[in-house]
Amino acid sequence: MKLTTLCYLHTASDILLAMKKKGLGVGKLNGVGGKVEDGETVEQAIVRETLEEIGVSINEENLEKVAIITFTHEVKTEWNQECHIFMVSEWEGDPVESEEMNPEWYLKDNLPLERMWESDAYWLSDVLGGDRIRASFNFDKNMKMKNDFAIEPLIE
Repeated sequence: MKLTTLCYLHTASDILLAMKKKGLGVGKLNGVGGKVEDGETVEQAIVRETLEEIGVSINEENLEKVAIITFTHEVKTEWNQECHIFMVSEWEGDPVESEEMNPEWYLKDNLPLERMWESDAYWLSDVLGGDRIRASFNFDKNMKMKNDFAIEPLIE
């Protein structure tokens, strides 16, 4: 199972989502992030990925871990991952489009869930409201979410 990261830049009212332009989740809106490389911590990986994908510099000290979510796939087991998810409200630079991601700001209270992963509807609003979670979501061969998911408080 791969170790991955996601980061959501946010203000009091808005959240930055980015449309994935290639790879797993192409066409979907999501946070920015990716695989943790050998020798990296999840915090180092998200700092690197955020700079690579949207040109924004973040400091590890400003990262707030809000979730650890396991995503498993019935057929594409190489996509199985444990994803560490962070929120950040302080950064340097303006988000810009890259070969992989096209970032846009959205109101937190009007998330475009129809353009996001199906599982996001079950956890993202709660996390934006202050909850910290550990969850697991399973996807079938058609990349549709199965009903056997779990969400619990994150205790680290």
